[in-house]
Amino acid sequence: MPAADPHAAPLAQYIDDHFDEFIATLVGLARIPSISAEPAPAPAVQASAHAVKDAMIAAGLERCEVLELPGAHPYAYGEWLRAPGRPTLLLYAHHDVQPPGRSDHWRTPPFEPTRVGERLYGRGVVDDKAGIVTHLAAIQAWLGTRGQLPVNVKLIVEGEEESGSDHLEEFLHAHREKLAADVIVLTDTANLEAGLPSLTYRLRGLVNVFVEVRGLDHPLHSGMWGGPLPDPVQAMAKILATLSDDAGVPAIPGLLDDVRAPSKVERAALARLPYDDDQFRADSGLLPSCTLVGEREFSIYERLWVRPAITVIALEASPIQGSSNQLVPSARARVSCRIVPDMDPAQVGALICAHLARVAPWGVEVTTRVESASPGWICVPEGPAFEAAARALTRGFGRETALIGAGGSIPFVGPFAAAFGGAPALLVGLEDPICNAHSENESLNLDDWKKSMKGAAYLYAELADYRKA
Repeated sequence: MPAADPHAAPLAQYIDDHFDEFIATLVGLARIPSISAEPAPAPAVQASAHAVKDAMIAAGLERCEVLELPGAHPYAYGEWLRAPGRPTLLLYAHHDVQPPGRSDHWRTPPFEPTRVGERLYGRGVVDDKAGIVTHLAAIQAWLGTRGQLPVNVKLIVEGEEESGSDHLEEFLHAHREKLAADVIVLTDTANLEAGLPSLTYRLRGLVNVFVEVRGLDHPLHSGMWGGPLPDPVQAMAKILATLSDDAGVPAIPGLLDDVRAPSKVERAALARLPYDDDQFRADSGLLPSCTLVGEREFSIYERLWVRPAITVIALEASPIQGSSNQLVPSARARVSCRIVPDMDPAQVGALICAHLARVAPWGVEVTTRVESASPGWICVPEGPAFEAAARALTRGFGRETALIGAGGSIPFVGPFAAAFGGAPALLVGLEDPICNAHSENESLNLDDWKKSMKGAAYLYAELADYRKA
């Protein structure tokens, strides 16, 4: 949007004047426990989709509806297509959320959004229900000040992103014509730090592997049998300990073979991004005694964004509460590997499964299966769409926009970009380093949220003259 554009000030003022209303809309959506880990049809996810549809109608979108596929959680859809000759933006967010986790670790009830200072706490407030309301606010601001938008918009809000977007490709195939657009704006990523607007140009992929170790066909008294018999839990511990070396570097043979080091240009760009080691440790909650791990020849951002990582995200054998002096027959774990765009998800899954079986001690029986596998994603953040997004966010936040990667995985980005002929995908978001997305005490920085609404409103104007190359 040009510096002298007469619409900028009215849009910003409208958002300022109606901000409490937008908070109330978010609170209403976040009260619904739309946990997509529950099998479909899940009543709360259904209710959430209808609540999103109602919010779309209230913001001024048209032809709003809930879209469903058999066995899938529902999508909500709305559009405004009254700008003939102007480009069409496909806006994406998701209304499903993660499970709340440990209830006793929440400072406030997870599904009763609570404002504390300039943060709003609650499950889903930042990931990603605020993303929904960001675009509703921008749309409402344009309609409330001008009576029209400078572009056409289609808003699609998914209901199963947090459970892997398993039906997304089928959904895109079924609704390809309805969703066709010139530019895709995906609002589900993060800013590098509070107050710093960021465009994400690369994501890691994700491979999850389930592993079970068995040594007995039933529990045994640990005094009567312990000694000559292998302990499956210790066997699991030994197996998992081989996933990385003493420096915390992934140690699965072949895993790093296809990983390219970042180019000199990319390394230089990453080195220019702000980084404070003490702040990074504080934001993560790392205990003072702990050291940072991984490939020391790579910077922290490189380790987070352009190198793979392997973690154990679940481990179970028998609960401490109620445990007895037994050799338990089996142990189970879930191994999670974040992969980069050079890596083939199927090959990574096969390498992990082969490694887990190969290193098993004492002849214990090892069963593995790949539960999910999605590739990484990368684009070249250049061209008129990215330039427009950078200008809009810079104006909204009052700081120069950063180009960043993300260590997390967003499975829908690749399918979306591919389904619409390589339309540029602009990844913007609301998370900051202390937002605790996916953890207890998830929270939203309200000041950044207001700035993002303004950035979204300005983006529509910046893209009004966009044409595909």
